[in-house]
Order: sequence, then structure tokens, then C-alpha cells
Amino acid sequence: MTASTSEQNAAFGLWPSPISAAVVAAGATPLSQPQADGGDAYWLAGRASEGGRTTLLRQRGADLVELTPAPFNVRSRVHEYGGGAYLVAAGTVYFSHFADNCIYEIAPGAAPRALTRAGSARYADFAHDAARGRLVVVREDHAGASSASDMQPVNTLCAIDADGSETVLAQGSDFYAAPRLSPDGQSLAWLSWDHPRMPWQGTELWLAQVNPDGSLGRPTLVAGGPEEALCQPEWSPAGVLHFVSDRSGWWNLYRLAEGEVQPLCERAAEFGSPHWTFAVSMYGFSQGNGGDGEIICTYIENGVSRLAQLSPDTGKLAPITNPYEEIRELRVGGGVALILGGSPHIPLELARFELASATPHVLARSISALPADGYLSVPESVTYASGANGQRSAHAFYYPPCNADVRPDPSARPPLMVISHGGPTGMATNTLKLATQYWTSRGFAVLDVNYGGSSGFGRAYRDALKGQWGVVDVDDCVAGARYVATRGLADPERLVIRGGSAGGLTTLCALTFHDVFKAGASYYGVSDLKGLDDDSHKFESHYNEYLIAPKAQSESLYLLRSPINHADKLTRPMIFFQGLDDKVVPPQQSEVMVTALRASGVPVAYMTLEGEGHGFRKADSIVRTLEAELYFYLRIFGLTTQGQPAVVAIENLPGAA
Repeated sequence: MTASTSEQNAAFGLWPSPISAAVVAAGATPLSQPQADGGDAYWLAGRASEGGRTTLLRQRGADLVELTPAPFNVRSRVHEYGGGAYLVAAGTVYFSHFADNCIYEIAPGAAPRALTRAGSARYADFAHDAARGRLVVVREDHAGASSASDMQPVNTLCAIDADGSETVLAQGSDFYAAPRLSPDGQSLAWLSWDHPRMPWQGTELWLAQVNPDGSLGRPTLVAGGPEEALCQPEWSPAGVLHFVSDRSGWWNLYRLAEGEVQPLCERAAEFGSPHWTFAVSMYGFSQGNGGDGEIICTYIENGVSRLAQLSPDTGKLAPITNPYEEIRELRVGGGVALILGGSPHIPLELARFELASATPHVLARSISALPADGYLSVPESVTYASGANGQRSAHAFYYPPCNADVRPDPSARPPLMVISHGGPTGMATNTLKLATQYWTSRGFAVLDVNYGGSSGFGRAYRDALKGQWGVVDVDDCVAGARYVATRGLADPERLVIRGGSAGGLTTLCALTFHDVFKAGASYYGVSDLKGLDDDSHKFESHYNEYLIAPKAQSESLYLLRSPINHADKLTRPMIFFQGLDDKVVPPQQSEVMVTALRASGVPVAYMTLEGEGHGFRKADSIVRTLEAELYFYLRIFGLTTQGQPAVVAIENLPGAA
């Protein structure tokens, strides 16, 4: 796609763009969970045109094969967010099928066969026990669990034999993750944690011997506790247990050697990430001759990923040149790294990286055909003062409007879209995304905010949101909008904010309690904190005790911070998008707010999507929501042309459809 050689005048927000909603939906293939097995590379790819189905691909030499054709959907719903949905061991594939939650096995050259029976159990985060011919998995059993009975599913570590029989290995904790067998199969390490903690608040790393009959001996606590968050335990090829801990205030690498925990590289950087999904990998072992070799790792400094080689013996960290500024996952083995990464100039892609030559070979791209550079905005990393008297610093990526076909009016300023990410323990990255370029190529500026509470900036920054959800995150979005407007980079009368899930609460609070933004969009956002407690799934059912307050003290704060209780203060137009199958933030969270705004006469639009859950996967859903959100802003700002067809009904707006 090439840019035009002639420029035209057009108002900000109305720039003609080649990046349509259909291009966004068709162009961004979700890629995740790379794995290597021998010389083969495996990964998951989303199929938006197939109802959001996720399939497993294998690259062997020059041959690319789809191992799980329709109707198979490689996806787990353990903790609702899933992850860790497949494993490859010596050429045999094991995966979770979303439709029935069963584990299926694909032996070399064979068709998939069900290993477990359909029922109440879900499975994730598989480890292969080669010595005993079985899998060790995280199992989440929903038998008897329902909101009506107030019973929650039961999580355990479970062994699954070749005939599908299941044996519980560890139980009693509320949550389990990362079962990892030592290379000789004689020891098992795993993570666990209990309510009310989330795994990035406090976890425990356990180690047990595997008995001859396959049961576990008495577990030993290796590290962790209520105030220490651990992630990614891994065994080196020589049988040394490694893990990531934030005991220093940063997620750094450690190992268990001679019964003692030893730091490997103390650095103000994040070598791990929050456990929202299973089986994320950020380091591995190069397996040098006669030992473990070096550790190949990725870490985050100031919101940007780095790739490096770490010597476990000296602690020396040597940078590895690469083109990526976000490395989402890293798998290492046999002198090769599989990197899932991106940058401001590179959309998310999977590359096979030869460590000896530092040469990447791209296996898959999330976007196969990019628009010309003239339509792509390159972000600037910004840090600005926020909070009372500007005592805190907040971070964001600022994207200026960009379109080679348009000559902007030098006297005008663009509308600004502030994005509040979900989580709220999430992180905004600067990887090229067509969903962002959709707005910048039309004349919007975009500020993607890493508010206090975001990951990637250390434990203290993450804990800035403790007891302050709906305050710190909102302050940082408001301060960011003012910062951009003060620099003359945005029209202060056309500031909008959008967010999904937890970011939806940030959006609603910003519009309810501050007079900065003129409109907003909530994607499956939280409006009622008490209702969220009542309806939330097990994984997040106590999260508000950290974000707001323990239940005994929460009632008054829930009333104070829930936008639904202050609908009379929300006078700015809003559009809501909601998947009707959402189990994380159920539809009533959007519906109560829409009803309140409808009754109070505030312009409001509401779009529901059948068959969508927490996050939209279908191409049609992506197209409909983007087009509706753009139409909504243009109508609110009076920018639509005469006779433009309505793509969503806007209530309480004079002259609206």
C-alpha cells in the first residue's frame, strides 16, 4: 500500500484513511504461546473470520501445518483468562479444546483424540512427565460451583495418565500454577496462592519429591509469601531450579543452589510479568556444552523490553541486538530463541532468532500487509507529573495524528483519545497496532497511559493503585490529557477517553468525577464495584480488597467510587460495548449505567454482541465497534457530513438516529 503524492485539506477527525475497520479486523491476527520442540516451532493464531477460533500451527523446515483445523479451538478457561492451553513433548501435542474443556492428544501423524472426558473440569499449564507417561496440569473443577450456591470452583494440581484417569497431586490452596518437573523427573516445583491475594501480590514456590508411585512427598517452601510475588519457575538442563521474584522491589531472576536462594542479576528492571494468563515465558537456557549455558532473557526498563544474555555465575548481563521494543514471550533452546515481539515500526510477530548470529527469521506476522509509512504514527514515550501537587510521575505513549494525504490546518488542534488499559495491572506497549493507527490516520491524537498500578515499572509503581483504584489511575489519565493539551498537541474541547474492563471503570470515573473529557467509550467496563464483587469469577473475586479496601471497610468506598452511584454527575456523552457472554464483567455492569444515562437525558449509545465474552474476537464485532465508536465521536463533535448513515443509535442526542 503506497501513500498518495497529493495532499488535501480536511478537518481533524475526518481525514480519509486507508485503515478501515475491516482492515483492522482482518489485518491483526492474534499470536501467542510460542513453543519449540526439537527444530520445530509451534504457536497459536487467532482466526477472527472463524468466530475468533484459536488454532495451533507448526513450522517444520519450510512447511507450515495447521494441527487443529475447525472446529477445534485451542483455548483454556481456567481463571477465565486461560493461557497455557497446549504443550508439545517429543512430537506429541496436548491441547485444551474450548468447546468441551477436554484435553486432546495429537500423536505424530495421528488425528486428535480426547484424553479426558467432558464434564465440569477445565485444564491449563501442562507439564509432561515422560518417566511416567502422564501429564501434570492445573485443574479447575466447576462441579457444584455457581453464583446461586455461592460455591467456587476447586483448583488443584492433577496428574492425567495415558488412559485419561486423574489423580490429585496437590490441593488445599485456592490457586495453582506452573507445575514444572525437574529434568530427571524426580522433583516437582509449582506456585500457589490464596485469597484475597492476586498472584502479583503474593505467591509461594513449593518443591516436592516425586515418589515411585507418582505421588508427591512432603512439599518444601522455597520462596514467597504474602508480600513476595513469584513467577515462572523453570529448571535448567542441569537440574537447578530458577524463578523470578520481586523481593527487591523488581521482578528479578533467582536460583535455588545448595538449599539457598541466590540472586542472579539485581537490577531496576522487570524480568517477569503479572500472572493474568498461564505459561508466559520471559527467559530460558541456551544449553551450552556440559551444562546449562547462559540464560537468554527479556526484561522491561521504562516500559520498553530488552533482550540479553545473562551469565548465572558472574551476573553479567550482555545486551543482544534485536529490532523489538516489546518482547511479549521468549522461548529458548538449542541455540535458538523464539521471540514474540513488536516495536513502533513492527506489528506483533513471531521470529526464530539464531543466537550465534543474532539473526531473526520471521515465522508469522500479526499483520501481513502494512499501510505505507505515511499513514503510521510513531509514538513518543512521555513522563509527566500527576496526583496532588504533581508529587507522582506517570508514563504514557503519545501518538500524533499522521496521514500523508492530508495537510493539517496549522491553526487547529486535533481531538485527543486517552486510552486506559485493562487489568488494571496491565501495561500499555508501543508495538504497532492498526487499532491505534485507525484513529491517528483520521486525525486523532492518542495517549496510551501506563497509570500508577501498571506493570513494567517495579513493585512500588504497581502498588500505587493499592486502595486507590478509581483515584490514581483516573488522576494519571486526567493529568495526561492536560499535559498533552498544554503542550498544544490537542484541542482541550475535544478530549475523549476510552477503556475496557478495569479501564472502563477508569473511563467512567474520569467522566463522572472530573470535567476534562467531553465524551467516552466503555468496553465491557466496571461501573458498580459492589456488583463486581457479587458477580465476579473466583480468580478476581477478592481483587477489590487490594484495589479498594478489605470487605469490612469497603462499603463506603464502593459507594464513593462506583460511577453508578453518581450518575447525576455524569453529563458527558458515552457509548458502551458489551459481550453478552462475558463472565468476567457481566452485561449488567454496562446495562445499569446505560439505563441511568438514558433516564437522565445524557446522550448514550449501547451495542451488545452475541457470542462475545471478555474481549472481542470476531471480525464482525471488531468492525462494528470501531465504526460505531468513530461515528459516535463525530456526531458528538458535530463533524459528520450531511446524510452520513447511522451505524449506531444515539439516544438523547438531538437529530441523532
